[in-house]
Amino acid sequence: MNNDMLQQQVKKIIQNIEKVMIGKNDVAKLSLVALLAEGHVLLEDVPGVGKTMMVRALAKSVNASFKRIQFTPDLLPSDVLGVSIYNPKEMEFTFRPGPIVGNIILADEINRTSPKTQSALLEGMEEKSVTVDGVTLKLDKPFFVMATQNPIEYEGTYPLPEAQLDRFLIKMKMGYPSINDEIEVLTSSQRISPIEELQPVITLDELRDMQQQVKEIFVEENIKQYIVELASKTRNHRHIYLGASPRASIALMKASQAFAFCSGRDYVIPDDIQYLAPFVFSHRIILKSEARYQGIIAETVIENIISETRVPIKRAVK
Repeated sequence: MNNDMLQQQVKKIIQNIEKVMIGKNDVAKLSLVALLAEGHVLLEDVPGVGKTMMVRALAKSVNASFKRIQFTPDLLPSDVLGVSIYNPKEMEFTFRPGPIVGNIILADEINRTSPKTQSALLEGMEEKSVTVDGVTLKLDKPFFVMATQNPIEYEGTYPLPEAQLDRFLIKMKMGYPSINDEIEVLTSSQRISPIEELQPVITLDELRDMQQQVKEIFVEENIKQYIVELASKTRNHRHIYLGASPRASIALMKASQAFAFCSGRDYVIPDDIQYLAPFVFSHRIILKSEARYQGIIAETVIENIISETRVPIKRAVK
């Protein structure tokens, strides 16, 4: 597929999602960026703003198998991964895979369950495989987890472990729609939910081809140095207790490749890094307690680091 055809595919996916998610172009694009970069997304916001609808619209648009895991306080790891059941007729155990075996997985309200069950997703998200009773099962490609969570101040929530947060390529918020967008949402939902009429616009093979093309996006050495410098500054910042890991640097590079691809370029520019860094780094750092008491948030610290860091002058050209 040539570059023009690939760009048409990107536009078709985003436009298709916008039939359901009105006024959420940025959320749709970032979700597609994560999917093309073979990463995962954490959507944090209050109930009722369309987090679940976003995941369903993305899955339908790319014709992927969709599985939903509703996280609750009594959910067990076996409810996520699957379980081996003894078959007396065959006199052997048969593995019944859990809902994690699919292409696009909705981990709904992931912070409503215990850290033990949350960690059941770790191997799948990082290694694209699950291990049950000593047997490892490879997951089909693409494998993409979009988890939703309520703000941690809400009742009955468990904060995600740092190791779990580090597996998410991007963390973002949905936000409330504008007045006009919300009126349009009411109109479109008056007779039938628009998600029910949504049709695929690409095939899974085309999606896999796009994911492969993203890996070929050129990243110049000074861009890589810029990424590492930003990550390094989070490790020595006066407000940060735990800075971004090397995995965070890799995540920012991969996200920037996918963002450049979705923007119609075959190379990454500093603007890509500056736009994506708050989405990629903010959930991977831990602020010092005194900074939190002062009302400082991670996104603001990342933005300050970006503003204080010299931008590569030379434009990356392949």
